[in-house]
Amino acid sequence: MKYIGAHVSASGGVENAPFNAHEIGARGFALFTKNQRQWKSAPLGKNNITSFRENCEKLGYLPFQILPHDSYLINLGHPEKEGLEKSREAFLDEMQRCEQLGLDRLNFHPGGSLGKISEEECLKRIATSINMALEKTKGVIAVIENTAGQGSNMGFKFEQLRFIINLVEDQSRVGVCIDTCHTFAAGYDLSTEAGFKSTFHSFDEIIGFRFLKGVHLNDSKKGLNSRVDRHDNLGKGVLGIDMFRYLMHDPRFDNMPLILETPDETLWKEEIQMLYKM
Repeated sequence: MKYIGAHVSASGGVENAPFNAHEIGARGFALFTKNQRQWKSAPLGKNNITSFRENCEKLGYLPFQILPHDSYLINLGHPEKEGLEKSREAFLDEMQRCEQLGLDRLNFHPGGSLGKISEEECLKRIATSINMALEKTKGVIAVIENTAGQGSNMGFKFEQLRFIINLVEDQSRVGVCIDTCHTFAAGYDLSTEAGFKSTFHSFDEIIGFRFLKGVHLNDSKKGLNSRVDRHDNLGKGVLGIDMFRYLMHDPRFDNMPLILETPDETLWKEEIQMLYKM
């Protein structure tokens, strides 16, 4: 079964996110467990945690249907000591929040070198950062999101994601989230059936579908291999609608959260219905 949803608001408390997902007919959802543009936030209260768990249970959302996202500020491959330590501390806090909420995965952008260290050194730092967080938490999978390759961002090639995974000590607790816009912008042509098949054949050969823990469903405002991260609503961008039809018919994408991050939130309910009709 496909579990389609969107990255919904947790304004007023994380316990509101399940209701916001339910309102748009989502069978899965993503959320921020804290303010994504601040380094530190108040700890989750007992009432927030209890209410979130109860609301998920009441509305039929199990952990494998939910894909929380960490702060955009975090860079686990940061080239400087202060930035790296700050990022690692914030990432651990995000993992612990997921643990408290009973969630089994955390989606994050791997980070970048800022042009100050080599690609290999940056990837090694990301893997070390993951290992440090896994040592201090239980049950939460660190889910690396592929990037569009803007600037010095790592993780836009499948080989880079594999390099990180190879260095993670507990590989039962590392996974990947594929963003369709990022994939296209990074040079993988998902716009045709042949390109879709070729891309995910490569993904399976290099990474393996057993590591796929979620997908972000986004069209792209920018072209193939543009290395620019600009989401568009489904069928409105240059990636086009056919790719989403291919994905909906592919059982390899069953039983994981498939999350819309398209810019016009008013279309989410309609987009979810359209995908299920496919």
